[in-house]
Amino acid sequence: MNASTLGPRSRCQEGRPALERFPLDTVCEAAKILTGASDPIAAMPSVLNVLSSFMGLRMGALALLDDKGRTGGVGKPVNPFVIAATTHGSTCAPPEIRALPIRATQQVFRTGVALVSRNVRDELGEAAIPPGAPHDRLALIAVPLREQVHSPYVIGVLGGWRDLDEGGLRYLEEDQRVLTMVASILEQSIKFRRLVARDRERLMEEARAALHAASETSADDCRLREQPIKGIIGDSPAIKAVTAQIHKVARTNTPVLLRGESGTGKELFAKAVHALSERRDKPFVKVNCAALSQSLLESELFGHEKGSFTGALAQKKGRFELADTGTLFLDEIGEIGPEFQAKLLRILQEGEFERVGGSKTLRVDVRLVTATNRDLEAAVARGDFRADLYFRICVVPIVLPPLRERLEDVPTLAKAFLDRFNAQNGMDKRITPGAMAALARCQFPGNVRELENCISRVAALSSGREIDERELACMQGNCLSAELWRMQSGDRSPIGGLAAVRMPLPVIDSGAGQRPPTPPPTGFGEPVSSTTFAPATPMPTTSDEGPLDERERLIDAMERAGWVQAKAARLLGLTPRQIGYALKKHGIELRRF
Repeated sequence: MNASTLGPRSRCQEGRPALERFPLDTVCEAAKILTGASDPIAAMPSVLNVLSSFMGLRMGALALLDDKGRTGGVGKPVNPFVIAATTHGSTCAPPEIRALPIRATQQVFRTGVALVSRNVRDELGEAAIPPGAPHDRLALIAVPLREQVHSPYVIGVLGGWRDLDEGGLRYLEEDQRVLTMVASILEQSIKFRRLVARDRERLMEEARAALHAASETSADDCRLREQPIKGIIGDSPAIKAVTAQIHKVARTNTPVLLRGESGTGKELFAKAVHALSERRDKPFVKVNCAALSQSLLESELFGHEKGSFTGALAQKKGRFELADTGTLFLDEIGEIGPEFQAKLLRILQEGEFERVGGSKTLRVDVRLVTATNRDLEAAVARGDFRADLYFRICVVPIVLPPLRERLEDVPTLAKAFLDRFNAQNGMDKRITPGAMAALARCQFPGNVRELENCISRVAALSSGREIDERELACMQGNCLSAELWRMQSGDRSPIGGLAAVRMPLPVIDSGAGQRPPTPPPTGFGEPVSSTTFAPATPMPTTSDEGPLDERERLIDAMERAGWVQAKAARLLGLTPRQIGYALKKHGIELRRF
């Protein structure tokens, strides 16, 4: 049975103390759910179930203005709205399902004033009672959601029902305050998601315009695009497609994100973006974000004032200042922490910053090129990487192909690396056709860097002038890279980065289990979230006497779990904290064995 129909049971009728309520915990749980959700509207059923479990507000619902602009029967606008969420789940149902009274909801939309009906049947009529209500002695609390703070424009209505048979009249004032606070949190979540979506759309539009402008070039420019880039070796279709993209975007100021596995030459392509741009005569500054701690990275990028911290003996300009009017290359951008991500976002948005320990605002004009071997989309989904920063740097993503996808370039690369080795060491060695064919069959998990190391190693250890295939490490069973590639399976990778197989990451709960498909709500509060478990065994929903109520099902789960709260939480699809609240709410004493 769902929590929306159960609700808290009256203890006054059973001779027990009055129902305990947790308004502060309700607001806290609602804030955690809404601030951590990528779609706050989709998360509202969980919030409504929290209101039911912690506050006893039954059959909660959220109404939002209808974007389709429906009209009334006589063709005049009548504050059209839809029911966007109930305790049963997200929906887009018409008002006629009566999750909230239609006239009362329209009044809140029109006036922007919260509505509290102490007796819905007497004040709003029998038709206002929601279907499935246990009886008609109900109170209604409905509060507005505004587009902005103090704005007269109402975008939604959040409502809940209070059972008058449980002495609910004395709780209405507190219910209104809690609903108003939850509505405020929802307003901010919706506003933030809209800003992120708007910013992303603007950046994507800029990227499309930049690519369109770059594509409308003269015939001379087209011939120039076909020319190879200095330092980039290869004639395969994969590498030609990348160099064509580099030629297109280099002449714009659009941020570029180079994506690829370790060893694919991201720094080399970043230099190519700078060399082909109009900033080619300006500074090219590079920073490896993974090589510095977060505090050192801030000082390195923004600079610091004399005396700002221990060891700051003089003023130092940061990399952003040094790269002014030029290009700044941030390698391993996916390794920076959440705190520094917010600081980096400001300079990317506004082009201004302050040195560490300084108060003077500095402005710079920097073309940003970033690189990573991490799956940033998965990092954003996990909350490890800010979505707004992702949209800021990932305007024109360029994926660098791994060497195993352009094996036809291996002979050319191998010859170039051997020529470099010969020049550096005063030798004149060459690779036999058999050794070259063996190299072309390798997978190279370390990509171009691994191939270069392989050539340098075999050239240094070979005894003769010619390098035979028998001298290659892979032919002697000494190739550690081959062992790494053999271990590359599932969602675990000794190589890491984008080389890992792309699979949904398992979400691990504190009980050390993996998340199965999300089951429906259990009736004790919020539905099972992405970090909870499905019930291990089917939960009984009926007994010989009739449907099991919430208290009985809680006792049944605790008995089957041996009165261990963590196990009972997994059976019911809840968190141990929610189990603790439910036990306290129903006055159930723990049994000790």
